[in-house]
Amino acid sequence: MSLPTDFVAALDCPPFAEILAELRRKDRAPKSTFLTLRNEVAPSDLYCYFRARFGLPNGPQNFLRNDSSDNLIHWEWMLRTSTGWVLFQGTNFRTIVLLLDTHGISQADMPALATQIKADFAGHGKQMAQLRKSLEDWTEFVNPYQRIRSSVNSLLRELDALNLCPEDEAIPDITSAHQELDTDWSEVAARYSKGLGLCFGIRSMLPVMAEAFVNLLLFALMRPELKSDERLRDNAIRQPIDVRIKSLSMTCIGFASPVDYKHAAFKAYHTLMNERNDLLHGNVVLEKLKFNEVYFNGRAPIFKHYRSLWERTVGVDIQAVGLHRLAHEVQVVDSMLAQLKTHLTPTTRKFIEQVSEQRDLAVDEGRGKFGVLFSRRLVDMLVPGGSEADPVIVS
Repeated sequence: MSLPTDFVAALDCPPFAEILAELRRKDRAPKSTFLTLRNEVAPSDLYCYFRARFGLPNGPQNFLRNDSSDNLIHWEWMLRTSTGWVLFQGTNFRTIVLLLDTHGISQADMPALATQIKADFAGHGKQMAQLRKSLEDWTEFVNPYQRIRSSVNSLLRELDALNLCPEDEAIPDITSAHQELDTDWSEVAARYSKGLGLCFGIRSMLPVMAEAFVNLLLFALMRPELKSDERLRDNAIRQPIDVRIKSLSMTCIGFASPVDYKHAAFKAYHTLMNERNDLLHGNVVLEKLKFNEVYFNGRAPIFKHYRSLWERTVGVDIQAVGLHRLAHEVQVVDSMLAQLKTHLTPTTRKFIEQVSEQRDLAVDEGRGKFGVLFSRRLVDMLVPGGSEADPVIVS
């Protein structure tokens, strides 16, 4: 037996009292079959179709769910078939089609089920369109600040795991009593090569991370009259970073006081920005890049000061990349962001701290809403060993 040609047309939505009576039957031991629909029918279309045809979701899971988006099953219709029941359950990753005492239908019939459902859209098109307009239309997007912050934290962990300690690991002078002539320094050199590459990446990203936080403030808190005007919005976003920071209390809501850019935290960040520009753009600044001074008599070098083998090799890279400055620069950025938050109202600060820690943010442009839609943990369930088994919840 395959899917009846009138399966969808014959679906009936009984009063909830009948559903409750069915669930309370003592002799109830239905044979369950778990099937799934993914995007054969768009889940939003399926929801609007069922709402238009049957009214509000009537399945028992609707009464068990939390009043939030953090649920295993978000909506459910329990409908009667010619022989039993079918439950349509909207989850995070698929629509579950749970058949109770409805035999002979398999996963292979799901394309046909989707076709029957879509064929009935025409009879409910107007209501479906009205329902869709009544729904909030959100778009999820990646939080640039959190993306950079998590990358920086990951690179810092990698760097810490290398346990670089130049003061203790420098190659001793060949005349030193601590020098072992048969020592293989390639492992040390390899660790420092990797570590200095990580350091370069982190130092380059730190000022950008702070700038991303400022941009997040502008996106989340920009005054409606500026956000609604494309030219005013673009003008606020494209200002130099110092101007963006100084004018935040003017361009954004939620600030209790103007930003004092003369504060030491912002001065240190401004210096960091200049350092980053030299590092990233390869600016030739001799005072920052020099590592040795030497006279020449013809082709004979006459050193002003002798430097060790370590100082002339790995030490040059350590100085150029700024390994010893990294911890301070991380603190500079954290201090600047902390100082910036002090100018926010308590309510706004709490909101910004919450959203800034989330990778996934969302915006409803039509209603001017911004926030977080889902928790960090998404739950799913599977049916091990085939479609006729108890589901297992995973997260």
